[in-house]
Amino acid sequence: MKIGRLATVTASGCVLALSVAALSARAQPAAQGAAPASAPAPTRAAPSTPAPSTAEIMEAFTKASTGNVSDAVDEATGVRGFMSADMKPVFKAKVIGPAATVLLRRALRIDRRDWPNLQIQTLDQAPPGSVMVEVLEDGLETAGVGNLMATTAKVRGLAGMVIDGGARDIEELEEIGFPVWSRSQTPATSIGRYVPVARNVAVTCAGVLVRPDDWIVGDKTGVVVVPKESIPQVVVLLGQYDDKETKMIPLIKETKSMGKALERFNRY
Repeated sequence: MKIGRLATVTASGCVLALSVAALSARAQPAAQGAAPASAPAPTRAAPSTPAPSTAEIMEAFTKASTGNVSDAVDEATGVRGFMSADMKPVFKAKVIGPAATVLLRRALRIDRRDWPNLQIQTLDQAPPGSVMVEVLEDGLETAGVGNLMATTAKVRGLAGMVIDGGARDIEELEEIGFPVWSRSQTPATSIGRYVPVARNVAVTCAGVLVRPDDWIVGDKTGVVVVPKESIPQVVVLLGQYDDKETKMIPLIKETKSMGKALERFNRY
């Protein structure tokens, strides 16, 4: 179901573009001396939806629930986009933005190697509006964020953090007002337990592949990953869902029947 608008963004319509590759191929002359061949029937490429602007993406995802975003990813890709059910917000919030990823692995306390702090590099260098996605392998007992990281992210303009691992300093995070989703809450620090081994790479976060610049949409229900190449189709589908559901709700109230509304508008 749709939720209330959280931000006001200028809307813009979508158009369809058709490939003319087949027509261009037909215009090429036959090679000299080649036997004449019958011309193939002209073919038309499948219509493609142009990439929406960042403002259009933000508007579509702001209006939509994660439920509808998940439905759209299912329909557009045939692959689940929703993270595991234990990925929940530290406090009620919504997050939308492209992913900046970092991967951490377990390390022994006696490991004295000078590991580059890719976690802090990601925090300090991710573009404003990014959603920092941290994966602590087998890290549900360890926090990937606390008050200092949240403060840094807040002042740098990051949109939020999604952590396959734990979060700590929960009261401070809410006071800071920086949106965080995590799979657990724990006081344990990652220092001396984990080292960051890669940044801006594909990671598996709470059961879902996340690549740099895939879009993250999170609310109180959970978190959904939208593959960057599927953004145009997902945005179109969300508009269709919203149009149908907006018309279905008054009909459900009038008829006291969801079946009649589904029969008329074919939402599912």
